[in-house]
Amino acid sequence: EYRIEWWYLTANLDGPDGTPYGLQWTLFRTAMAPGEGAGWESPQLWMGHAAVTTPEAHFVAERLARGGVGQAGVTVGGETPFRAWIDDWQMLSTAPEGADALSALTLTAQGAEFGYEVQLQAEGPIVLQGDRGYSVKSEGGQASHYYSQPFYRLTGQLDLPGGPVEVTGQAWLDREWSSQPLAEDQTGWDWFSLSFDTGEKLMGFVLRDAGDGFTSGTWIAADGTPSPLAPGALTAAPLAWAKVAGREVPVDWRLTLPERGLDVTLAALNPDAWMATSIPYWEGPVRVSGSHAGRGYLEMTGY
Repeated sequence: EYRIEWWYLTANLDGPDGTPYGLQWTLFRTAMAPGEGAGWESPQLWMGHAAVTTPEAHFVAERLARGGVGQAGVTVGGETPFRAWIDDWQMLSTAPEGADALSALTLTAQGAEFGYEVQLQAEGPIVLQGDRGYSVKSEGGQASHYYSQPFYRLTGQLDLPGGPVEVTGQAWLDREWSSQPLAEDQTGWDWFSLSFDTGEKLMGFVLRDAGDGFTSGTWIAADGTPSPLAPGALTAAPLAWAKVAGREVPVDWRLTLPERGLDVTLAALNPDAWMATSIPYWEGPVRVSGSHAGRGYLEMTGY
């Protein structure tokens, strides 16, 4: 019933020797017109992105599909509590009967140079972003419905050119849907999902425009209790830029949130984490230091 929606999972991982990795799995749906339609008459377009980031490399794959012909989709209920897929990539619920369908997942993707199969187990509750799940994105009122599951414990295997790597770590799922594009003067966004060693978490974003931009987010307690941030409470300033894909992209940031005593620096694990996909953007893991230590993910569009 909405024009756009996505399932977006990112993960900070460690190999047996302590090498850090990042993982991304995303499924987007966009409707060219209202309604569903059968077969090739369906107006639904699907796009999948998968990536693995290492300190030295960034592997990317993309899949495109048309709705209505069985190539991609999402099912809820029936024999499987939840399944999202595009071609042979899938996010599949493995939760027991009666449990939240997103509490346990298997995630798979395959590209020309990489692949992965990982298992996720939620160790905390789903978190509603914004005002009980209604996340405002501009002064003009553009908004989306938005919730997260930021408490996944992950285990599994990456398949890389050098061979398979067993990994463990933590993952974060964002689920968002809307029929509103960005405001006309908004040129892109910088989005942060941070997990601190204290167990607390932070989701924050800056939607850039000709002025100071629109900034908002959510502080998440270790037990999953969300505290929405007022617009402008979080500040995000680039500290260092890198030449990536012929563009100047900020890869180190300073984030401050005075009401929580937060003053941290984010450093990209790999500054070259460029998603050279149909709609290009930067997406990769970051390390967090300063008043709070931890790890997280950074996404930047419009550069």
